[in-house]
Amino acid sequence: MRILFLSSGNSDKGISPIFLRQGESISKLGPEIVYFSIRGKGLKGYMKNMFAVRRSLKTSEYDVVHAHYGLTGIIALLSVRKEKVVISFMGDDICGSNSSSGKVTVISRYLSLLNSFLAGTFYDQCIVKSEEMFLKIKRPEKTVIIPNGVDLKCFRPLDKFSARQELEISHDKKVLLFASDPSRPEKNFDLARKSISLLENNKIEIIPLVGISQDKLVKLYNAADVLLLSSFHEGSPNVIKEAMACNCPIVSTKVGDVNWVMQDTEGCFISSFDPKEYSEKIKAALLFSKIKGRTQGRKRILDLKLDSQSVAEKIIKIYHNI
Repeated sequence: MRILFLSSGNSDKGISPIFLRQGESISKLGPEIVYFSIRGKGLKGYMKNMFAVRRSLKTSEYDVVHAHYGLTGIIALLSVRKEKVVISFMGDDICGSNSSSGKVTVISRYLSLLNSFLAGTFYDQCIVKSEEMFLKIKRPEKTVIIPNGVDLKCFRPLDKFSARQELEISHDKKVLLFASDPSRPEKNFDLARKSISLLENNKIEIIPLVGISQDKLVKLYNAADVLLLSSFHEGSPNVIKEAMACNCPIVSTKVGDVNWVMQDTEGCFISSFDPKEYSEKIKAALLFSKIKGRTQGRKRILDLKLDSQSVAEKIIKIYHNI
């Protein structure tokens, strides 16, 4: 079976490591994965890739085109001949993107409505990351919830002391990881910043997780006291599952499938968007980190079968079914 993986290629590293790792986990189980990176931003930028995708489909045989993200799915629909199309929606392509005020932007609202319409009408199979996304697509018989998996061989527990030494992080510091780029409005860094200021602790160091290699990322999860996610919305954030695979304590807003993934995991906390409550949850997570050290997050990931191989098996089953 031959699969064309369509995804954005706009990052500095080309294809996103999320899609690359998913493709690798699938190919280990049999199917051949061929990657095609979409260059350009917005609907106009994506449309410029349509003829190149058509040429690729015309010159090579594929059984399935697996598009990742809503705009990429549109390109797939306009390019395929006889190939089946699977679309993986990632979050804001169905739920919309938030401005810094927390409101969904007008453009993203219309794009999410367009994606929901296409999902309910044209795709052979839709994959979403959370129940919230599932409910927005009025086609339950062709929609399935499959969160992205995490590579447990890569993201694994390491000795905290050694990880800090390798990263040259002071052992006296309380290290908080911010789960994304603080400049992205939908990630709501302002909530994390305000909440941390309420702690009045001058030994706190905040490290944003942006532009970091995978090897260093694993060490940071293990060196940190707490991971913070304060987003307005998410699908199924990989950063949560990666941190849990390393047994890192977490404080997160109730977005996407985070509550389900972290459920009943001691040392992992859910907060509202109120800075005072979020600050209290950070304080509780820091206390947990001081007294007990690490969580049992990795066990939770295994129990939920969110390892990359289990997820790959579910996706391959979809390919065969269609």
